[in-house]
Amino acid sequence: MSVAPAPGLAEALGRRLELHPQVALRPEPFGALAYHYGNRRLIFLRHRDIVRVVEELGSHDTLEASLTACDVAPNRWPSFVKALQSLETSEVIRER
Repeated sequence: MSVAPAPGLAEALGRRLELHPQVALRPEPFGALAYHYGNRRLIFLRHRDIVRVVEELGSHDTLEASLTACDVAPNRWPSFVKALQSLETSEVIRER
């Protein structure tokens, strides 16, 4: 039995995203620090798997392709979409 996707999940997975060009990622044992040179925000990325996805966003046509390339299990996609929406609000990532 397959689980129906959450409302809006399909649209989110089809988005074309990238790391904002004014953001630098610094690897840390817990994940990474993201510093935005434009708005001077410092954001903590607390999991290495989200860091890997953020780094791969610009290399793939869609968010779904990025998640697949990073071997993120489909049952985890809704939580990644939520995390990435937060990163977009903080201007760490953007639509391309």
